[in-house]
Amino acid sequence: MPEFRIAHRCPLTPAEAWRRVTDWPRHAAQVPLTRTAVLTAPPTRTGTCFVARTGVGRFAFDDPMEVTAWQPPAGDSEFGHCRLVKTGSFLTGWAEIEVRPLGTGSYVVWREDLRVRPLPRFLDALTARAGRVVFGYALRKVLA
Repeated sequence: MPEFRIAHRCPLTPAEAWRRVTDWPRHAAQVPLTRTAVLTAPPTRTGTCFVARTGVGRFAFDDPMEVTAWQPPAGDSEFGHCRLVKTGSFLTGWAEIEVRPLGTGSYVVWREDLRVRPLPRFLDALTARAGRVVFGYALRKVLA
């Protein structure tokens, strides 16, 4: 599967960076034609499920995900980690989000292993490149 990594430094505290990068609807607001519905009651934790829907009308697809690891930073000097598993039939794979303290701000890393099921493997590099662009843009906007 095509894996990509995005890293971003920001002036936010680890707690605030974590709050923003794990606000699932906030991510969708940064990706054109996408909205997210959280299917489980708050707060987010291991077992939380949500669906990102991208597209218009018949030309849309769902990207259901489940939180399989959840360790928020306990304070501004703590490390946070979240793992999401894609549970759909069109998009598969996983994503991991890490938030670390960096000086007075934070260092956020987004790693994702993404497969678009109908695409052949020889397009993996293109899929990873597109993922890096889309998720990199969304991450920068979420943390702005």
